Amino acid sequence: MKAIVVTPMQPGSGRLTEVPDPQLREGEVLVRVHEVGLDGTDAEILEGQFGEAPPDDDYLIIGHESLGRVENVMGSTTGLSPGDRVVAIVRRPDPVPCRNCAAGEWDMCLNGRYTERGIKGRHGFLAEFYTESPDFLVKVPAEIDPVAILLEPLSIVEKAIEQIKRIQSRLVWKAERAVVLGAGPIGLLAGILLTLEDIEVHFYDATERGIKSDLAEATGANYIWAGERKVSHELADEIGAVDIVVEATGYSPLAFDAMDMVAPNGVVCLTGVSGGSRKLEVPADHLNLEMVLSNKVVFGTVNANRRHFESGVRHLLEIEARWPGLLSRMITRRLPLTDFARAFERSPDHVKSIVEMA
Repeated sequence: MKAIVVTPMQPGSGRLTEVPDPQLREGEVLVRVHEVGLDGTDAEILEGQFGEAPPDDDYLIIGHESLGRVENVMGSTTGLSPGDRVVAIVRRPDPVPCRNCAAGEWDMCLNGRYTERGIKGRHGFLAEFYTESPDFLVKVPAEIDPVAILLEPLSIVEKAIEQIKRIQSRLVWKAERAVVLGAGPIGLLAGILLTLEDIEVHFYDATERGIKSDLAEATGANYIWAGERKVSHELADEIGAVDIVVEATGYSPLAFDAMDMVAPNGVVCLTGVSGGSRKLEVPADHLNLEMVLSNKVVFGTVNANRRHFESGVRHLLEIEARWPGLLSRMITRRLPLTDFARAFERSPDHVKSIVEMA
């Protein structure tokens, strides 16, 4: 079958090639891939920054955001039949397992021996077919089929907001206002979910105006261009006390600015992954004082488990009903398999790239 593969840790090794068809085993499901979403993680793997092949191969099939159709079922499975549309969960528990993986919280693995499809130790979905255990497949209804490819990034946001609520249950607290740093797919989805919670949302992005501002404002949110404002106390004074900041850019200076800007008892959630090589000076004493005296919390989150995917299905239905067509507008680039490299071209009018397999 055709697939997009890389030789891990070798920049520029991404290529379209033929690989062996997956072998369906007892208790597994064969899935024909229809769409694969590509994001910054895929770009970094193609650049050779990270990525790990399965133990028996010297290549890695990339792509971790998928939408496919069940083709065949081997043995008895629960709730899946040929023709069902499914999205695959990305992470798999470690074989030991640690106590979190054993409890189904493999996104909170303690020992790091988890695997991730298309990223770490398991092939991804940018291929014609894959096989999977039903335990890691989420059935999606026909009503959200056109936008179900967004379920994987949405699952990360579902987890982030769930954790915000859990953390803030430590005190008497009601969020009224949020700032989302970055209006890419994760940022936009975060803002949409926060709006569903009746929270006032302000997006902050480096793109002046265009598709991102249109999508943000379609939900009733405010869009702030970074060229006109800085993330600071002055911005908070202008829009009002900020209870939640979701950082979705991976630009570390903004993360520190957010810690300073968020209101007393506020929470900063970091979802963006920084490159790790940037060095900067920060007012450490001032931030420490702010964190301690104002009861602020900063935490990071990545990946998700089954309940976050299932919650995402429910919210996709709700979003489609409330803002018809909004999610489809986020998909700004649809490409054939042979043209996958164009997915990573940057432009002001681009949000999300999808490779169409069928």
